[in-house]
Amino acid sequence: MSAVDREALRDTAKYLRRARPVDPDEIFEYLPDQPHPAVVRRALREEAYDLGLFERDDGTFVPANDDPVDPPGWQPSAFPERYAHAFEDLLVERFGREWATGDSGDELRDVIRRMKEDYYRGRDVEYDADAALGYGVYHLPDFYAAVGYVLDTLAERGLLPRQLRVLDVGAGVGGPMLGVHDYLPDDALVDYHAVEPSANADVFDRLADETRRNVRTTTHRTTAEAFDPESVGAVDLVLFGNVLSELDDPEAVVETYLGAMADDGACVLLAPADLNTSTQLRSVERSVAPPDGDVTVYAPDLRLWPGEEPSDRGWSFDDRPALETPGFQRRLDDAADRRHDEEPGAFCNTDVKFSYAVLRTDGERRVPIVASGERHAKLANSEAHVTDRVNLLAVKLSQNLASGDANPLFKVGDGSERLEHYAVLTGESSLNRDLSEAPYGAVLQFENVLVLWNDDEGAYNLVCEKETVVDALVP
Repeated sequence: MSAVDREALRDTAKYLRRARPVDPDEIFEYLPDQPHPAVVRRALREEAYDLGLFERDDGTFVPANDDPVDPPGWQPSAFPERYAHAFEDLLVERFGREWATGDSGDELRDVIRRMKEDYYRGRDVEYDADAALGYGVYHLPDFYAAVGYVLDTLAERGLLPRQLRVLDVGAGVGGPMLGVHDYLPDDALVDYHAVEPSANADVFDRLADETRRNVRTTTHRTTAEAFDPESVGAVDLVLFGNVLSELDDPEAVVETYLGAMADDGACVLLAPADLNTSTQLRSVERSVAPPDGDVTVYAPDLRLWPGEEPSDRGWSFDDRPALETPGFQRRLDDAADRRHDEEPGAFCNTDVKFSYAVLRTDGERRVPIVASGERHAKLANSEAHVTDRVNLLAVKLSQNLASGDANPLFKVGDGSERLEHYAVLTGESSLNRDLSEAPYGAVLQFENVLVLWNDDEGAYNLVCEKETVVDALVP
């Protein structure tokens, strides 16, 4: 078959798109050497994103919808069956139909045990073919769900484009990629680049086969440090999903990739909610987004006081509804012999608890509200306000952290805090109901809140009694 003159193809497509759908069965006649329509179609698919062309079911191409993405009401109850089946096909191909039992089941469970221990100890994780599948068993569902909740923070402000170039750094086995795919509407046009040097990429590529034709996925099998992010063009969404802890110098890598973003692009840092990975994420965020820099923390840990930055421990995470246990997790867990004193469910991971940061370089913030020295107390000055009642602004940075019948407890911050601050609800009323009901990341205004020092925890308690007013603010 004849090759396609790409310049002629682009010129023809640009001309025809203004008049009618671009049909490979028609335009091949306008091209030098009249290449076969099938060759033209393949070339158009490769050029479609840069041309802004969306391929319809009938094989013709039309201008892509350039409206921003509307929030789809993301709250998955389960990892989709079609992805679960595709992933389990890989397990069967590798180990046979009884993959969850015998030596193969023991190996996969050992992989998950080692992975948990390595993350807990902060050790490097190596991914061979078996480790990639074990990682997929345990982490595909939760990262699939988590990324959609983070995208909500952009879509709710009309800041997530429907024509989207994504750079997924340390893409793993594809959980975030599948979440992005299902979050976006069917008419989205996506140029998705995955940077993944390990055997995880084999799993990623197989699952990418399940995506729509207008989501074009390219896998770059190299390290984040070796890859040139500017080689793919201006990026609308840079995604670091559960990879910061595996980089030797995560701050430098994130800064490099921030430089490849479009002027109105966003960078998402995503990590598990455990102490080590969560606080490391917050440390990276604070390093690359200093108060006097060009990078803004869009969400959730807003700097409500211009020129200030937090220096507390920074352990903050969201907690969303758990997923149903996928069949591949249940099978692996049911076949365990419990010799390691593990409780049933040790190999099931359905909790959706995650830490994240969204960074931008255009100055946008999820809630563009700032505190006022005339109206609000600064959390950096809480020591001077102990036993006082004050008014303040703060971001809700946790769901309820209390257990049992204890008073509801929520981590909060205003971007100036030196130590942890927790809002304690000792008397719920209609005046302060927003403290419990507002979502993670909401900006709350407190009136008449009592500041106390908690010596046992080394933190400040903001005591909200029945008379305390707490209002969730919206832009």
